Amino acid sequence: MKHTLKLLPVLMATVLLTACPSDDDDETPPPPPESSVDWTKTNAWFEAGQNTVAVANDTEVNLTRGSAKNVILFVGDGMGVSTVTAARILAGQMEGQTGEEYQLSFDKFPVAGLLKTYNTNQQTPDSAGTMTAMISGVKTKAGVIGLSEDALRADCASGQGKEMITAIELAEIAGKSTGVISTARITHATPAATYAKSVERNWESDDGLSEEAKTNGCKDIAQQLIDFNYGDGIDVVLGGGRRHFIPNTLTDEEGKNGKRQDGQNLIAEWQNKYSNGQYVYDQSGFDAVDATATNKLLGLFNASHMEYEADRENDVAGEPSLSEMTEKSLQILSQNDKGFFLTVESGRVDHAHHAGNAHRALLDTVEFAKAVQVAVDSVDLSETLIVVTADHSHVLTLAGYPTRGNPILGLVKTNDSAGNPESEPVLAGDDMPYTTLGYTNGLGYANYGDDSVGDQRYSEPHNAGRHIHVDEDTEASGFHQETLVPLGSETHAGEDVGVYAIGPGAQLLRGVNEQSMVFHAIDFAADLINQAEANAVQ
Repeated sequence: MKHTLKLLPVLMATVLLTACPSDDDDETPPPPPESSVDWTKTNAWFEAGQNTVAVANDTEVNLTRGSAKNVILFVGDGMGVSTVTAARILAGQMEGQTGEEYQLSFDKFPVAGLLKTYNTNQQTPDSAGTMTAMISGVKTKAGVIGLSEDALRADCASGQGKEMITAIELAEIAGKSTGVISTARITHATPAATYAKSVERNWESDDGLSEEAKTNGCKDIAQQLIDFNYGDGIDVVLGGGRRHFIPNTLTDEEGKNGKRQDGQNLIAEWQNKYSNGQYVYDQSGFDAVDATATNKLLGLFNASHMEYEADRENDVAGEPSLSEMTEKSLQILSQNDKGFFLTVESGRVDHAHHAGNAHRALLDTVEFAKAVQVAVDSVDLSETLIVVTADHSHVLTLAGYPTRGNPILGLVKTNDSAGNPESEPVLAGDDMPYTTLGYTNGLGYANYGDDSVGDQRYSEPHNAGRHIHVDEDTEASGFHQETLVPLGSETHAGEDVGVYAIGPGAQLLRGVNEQSMVFHAIDFAADLINQAEANAVQ
């Protein structure tokens, strides 16, 4: 309890800030207790989110605080609107349809809106700042995890006293079960924001810490996951990133060395901490887990990121899909009568886009939609809020005038040119064909056929410009779309992203909102702050 009680001043300060005393209450409320975070001065983002909830509660029907026993937050990393559209078409075409009319699982949700993704210091954001906004209710700088915008990136001392409380931490204090799933390293920015506080997203293990960070006592992100002591600890953790949990003198089960320089084996420490917990590293171990007999599960399925869905069958030891991880996690977490909070990230949509490889990005998005459907089929939607969104977009575009049903990964054939299956693609002004999908910037064109190269870098430093030929297989997994501006990696985009919701409190996410509103909608629906505060004083 000592770990939860220290959060009580923060929780009480938040409650006092948002409380609305009745008109006949003549007593002057006491001032908020001292806290490491002064919500009233440093977190206008938090106050604005609470005010938005209050306004919506006055105007919406059937909004009741605390009506969601469970919450599931799905984050498609880099899954902008163009990615959703292209993945929808691809999923439909994979089932023999023209594709445009198809609906992904979350397309069917009754509530949809838009989220503004900018960081406090960047027009186009990064995942650290955006996920912090969604999970803590406060916008912050790019590269900063779990800290307010007053913290300076990579400056350990500047982050002290700027820590934000997360929805995962609140859920744990409230007595709920919690889980974090990602196909990226579990120490990567998006999943890390659920449990860690770091001025530098790249401090995934101690080998990345600066001397200033070591001097001022900052802990690496993997260490913070193992040290997490709110409630009874995170119950399910599944993803990649094994190398950040084992020493550089140790070789893991798939023949890869660890990264840690402090000699610690954090996997062993987790096993000692949770003597009844299960650790798994491969598909067979995952499949053998009895969800009804397990209350703590750690799965680290790759030294770095997990495989793209397109390449998953090539994994050395085998690894589960995102939908499989979601299903088993829900089986474990749903055993808690007080409910649960689960975060699910499809992290590699982002990585494929950075490589300019739409094929892998879209297949990971299709799998992400399958995981959402698993959740819909597994829970009682009358008591479960499901939110599906993205942390940011990418510079992927759908262009040209392709005919209805044209392969979304293919060369453009218009209504005039596509009179028969053997018709030639249309040519641009340079007498070369072009694909429906393209990127504004990045490394540019490459064609590796069906080789499993993932996001390997090209032999040339940049290959921007026009290179496609009429007879190329642009639908191969190794095809990388053309780009205009040559860069070492394709970049994020700055436009709004979609948010889709179903269940109690979903209405709060209608319209156009700041990204930090996701936390406040979740808090209202599940009454996390009040429940955590009440549980902490018991």
